[in-house]
Amino acid sequence: MDAVRVGFDTGPLHGPRSGVGYSVEGLRTALARRSDVTLVDYLVSFRATPGSSVRRLPLPAALAHRCWARSSHPRAERWLRDLDVVHGTNYVVPPVRSPRLVTVHDCWFLRRPELAGGDVARAGRVLQRAIADGAAVHAVSHATAAEVRDLFPDAAVTVASWGALALAPPPLQAPIPELAGRPYVLAIGTLERRKNLPALVRAFGTMAQQHPDLQLVLAGSDGDDRPIIDAAVDALGPMLSHRVLFTGRVSDDVRSWLLHHAAVLAYPSLDEGFGFPLLDAMQARVPVVASTAGSIPEIAGDAALLSPADDVDALAANLHLALVDSVTRQRLVEAGDQRWPTFSWDRCAEDMAALYHKLAAGAR
Repeated sequence: MDAVRVGFDTGPLHGPRSGVGYSVEGLRTALARRSDVTLVDYLVSFRATPGSSVRRLPLPAALAHRCWARSSHPRAERWLRDLDVVHGTNYVVPPVRSPRLVTVHDCWFLRRPELAGGDVARAGRVLQRAIADGAAVHAVSHATAAEVRDLFPDAAVTVASWGALALAPPPLQAPIPELAGRPYVLAIGTLERRKNLPALVRAFGTMAQQHPDLQLVLAGSDGDDRPIIDAAVDALGPMLSHRVLFTGRVSDDVRSWLLHHAAVLAYPSLDEGFGFPLLDAMQARVPVVASTAGSIPEIAGDAALLSPADDVDALAANLHLALVDSVTRQRLVEAGDQRWPTFSWDRCAEDMAALYHKLAAGAR
C-alpha cells in the first residue's frame, strides 16, 4: 500500500502544552512509526518560526480564522500542495481542494458559545463552515461523535480514541512540602467552568469533618471559573477553607507526583470529550471519583465511582466511600490496571491511517 501524504496541523505543539497538545503529540508520534502514512507538518501562524520541515502558512491565525468563518479564502493550496489529505488537529482546517479532516475534542463551547472567548468562538464558526463544505470529522470519543452528529446532522464522523499518556517519573522528594505525608483529594485541570470545581469544593465541605486531615488540591492554571471557586472556598468558613490548596499550573513531574500520592482523583466535570486525567490516575493506581457527563463513563468504565455532575451529595458520598472502603479502593485500582492499557496510541494511529486512506481514495 502506497503511503498517503497527510498535511498535519502541529499548531497545538507550540506554546504551553495542554491536553490537546499532548493528544496531537501522541498521535503524531504513533503515525510517524507507520510506513503507510507520510506526515507533512504545517502551522498557521504569522509569527512562529518552526523548523524547516514545517510548512508555515504565513497568516495571522486570528485573521485567517475570521476569513475562513465566512468564506473559503484565502485558500491554502500554495502552502499545502501535493497532499492527499489535510488534517486540522484542533477544530480548524484550512480551505483546500484536497479532502479535509478536522478533529473535534469536545463540544462544550459549541453548545455554549456565550461562554467562549473570541478565539474559541471563531474556531467554532470555522468548524461549522468546514463541515458544511464537506470536511470530515474525527471525534475522540463516541460521546463526542454523538454531540457532533446532533449539532451537524450531515457531518461524516469517525471515532478514533486517544491513547493513554505516559506519566513522567515523580520526584523522590515532595515538590509541594505541605502535602508530604498528608492525604488529599486531587483535581487536575484548568480552573474553568466545564470542570465543575465549585461543586467539588462544596462536596469536600460536606465530608471534610469526617476526615480531619484531608486536603483538597486543585492543580491547574486559573481560568474563567476561578472567582466562583474562590467564593465556594470562602463559603466553607475559616475552619475548612485553609484545607483547600491551589497549586497553579504544574510541571509534568510535579503532576506525576501529585497523582502518585493522591488518595483519590476527583473528576466531576460538566462535560469531557475524552479525559486524560482518568487514565493518568489509573496508571498511578489511584481510585477515581467522577461524574457521568460526556465521555467520562466511556473512558472510565468500571474503574470509577460515578454520579451526576449536579449531585453534590452523591459526589461527597463517593469521595467518602473511595477514602474509607478498602474493598472499593482495591476494586477501582484493579479495574484501572486492566482498563488504561486498552487505550493505545498505535491503535489510534491505525484507525487514523485507515481514515486517511479512505478519504484519499474517495477523492481519487
